[in-house]
Amino acid sequence: MSVIDIEVAMRHCRAEEGDRADVLLKLEAAEESAALYLNRSFYADKDAMAAAVLDGTAGADPIVVTKSITAACLLILGNLYANREDVVVGVSVADLPQGSRSLLSPYRVDMGV
Repeated sequence: MSVIDIEVAMRHCRAEEGDRADVLLKLEAAEESAALYLNRSFYADKDAMAAAVLDGTAGADPIVVTKSITAACLLILGNLYANREDVVVGVSVADLPQGSRSLLSPYRVDMGV
């Protein structure tokens, strides 16, 4: 189950109703990618986080989702939705300097030594 509302994701992708399952799959992948980068789980609200802590699934350093994390997940989602192949031919690309990693980095924990 995703933390970000599917309707927000649908609007972000400018997706048609028939693409809902595809957007949901990519939204969940975007959230998973962000959580892996952060080395921590994030939750929609304090109650969801508390429930995960109680049942032992929250892991170390869980966090309630922030606007920056939400924006980063939507950036990742937009990329997954717009670029549905591993290779893009005939298009130049560049990472955005204020992209998803820049939004996520302040919340990242336990990056090792």
